Amino acid sequence: MPSHSSPLPSAAVPSADAPLVQVRDLTVRFVSRDLDIPVVGGVSFDVHRGQVLCLLGESGSGKSVTLRALMRLFPPTARIGGEILIDGIRILDLPASRLRSVRGGLVSMVFQEPMTAFDPVFRIGRQIAETVACHDGVSVKDGHRRALELFELVQIPSAQRRLEAYPHELSGGLRQRAMIALALACRPRLLLADEPTTALDATVQIQILLLLRQLQQELGMATIFVTHDLGVACEVADRIAVMYAGRFVESGPVAEVMDAPRHPYTQGLLRATVHGGTGGRPLDSIPGSVPDLNDLPPGCAFAPRCARVQPRCAMGVPPNLEVGRAHLARCVRLAA
Repeated sequence: MPSHSSPLPSAAVPSADAPLVQVRDLTVRFVSRDLDIPVVGGVSFDVHRGQVLCLLGESGSGKSVTLRALMRLFPPTARIGGEILIDGIRILDLPASRLRSVRGGLVSMVFQEPMTAFDPVFRIGRQIAETVACHDGVSVKDGHRRALELFELVQIPSAQRRLEAYPHELSGGLRQRAMIALALACRPRLLLADEPTTALDATVQIQILLLLRQLQQELGMATIFVTHDLGVACEVADRIAVMYAGRFVESGPVAEVMDAPRHPYTQGLLRATVHGGTGGRPLDSIPGSVPDLNDLPPGCAFAPRCARVQPRCAMGVPPNLEVGRAHLARCVRLAA
């Protein structure tokens, strides 16, 4: 695939069976006068139309940064490298003037906390209506009609009355549904969901997850879902990518990764998670914490926390090895 510096045009006509999203060797660095911190260290993945990819890992692994890179939602001090193609459009080549049409129309995002995503001084219906009017070139009145349809789509009760509410007047669950409605306002082909259920109680979490999965299937969107919750990943994903210290350490079909994890980090996450078979025994934990991204250990970043560490783990970043059907893992123990 051509590099980001390639003179090829920023859009190409994708074939019918081509992935909607193609990411190759994505890197993200945050640069200041004194620091140059590598946050994402070269990840590659595809997402096909109608497919759900879940990025899984502890806080600080680089999941949300990877998601935001797809929309270039960073300050000017960030440095993004590699290749990002969404529906044939080279995102990293786009001028700022074209990014506005891509955001919302081609790719949209459900944020973790809707209270910070909505403007607190405007009614929710007005915010959605103006978004539709801006992207679709229709009147605000038509945008308001579309907002009502969206509120009904995401199953907000008394939809007309709730459109006239301010964000603080809705419960957490209703705000999250309104955030989903805003994300779907311009019929995106790719939906990004950044831990959209973290701030909700367990009952509401399940409702939101089922709603997202239902909408994704009905509308045929590709979805990338970020979470640190294995139960959420099992509920919504077709494929899963386990992330640690800015790299994918394991990826593959969700059933295969969950049933036969090959990387010690994935195995540790599963042992530390409550599920039907954990009754009567204490949960294990992974010792230590996610490393400082500005001072990564040599070789495998997980080695200082790994119970199976070997001297060769420090000799270089392990290769990404195929360990099953479309199942990859990055561990020296898996090398022949």
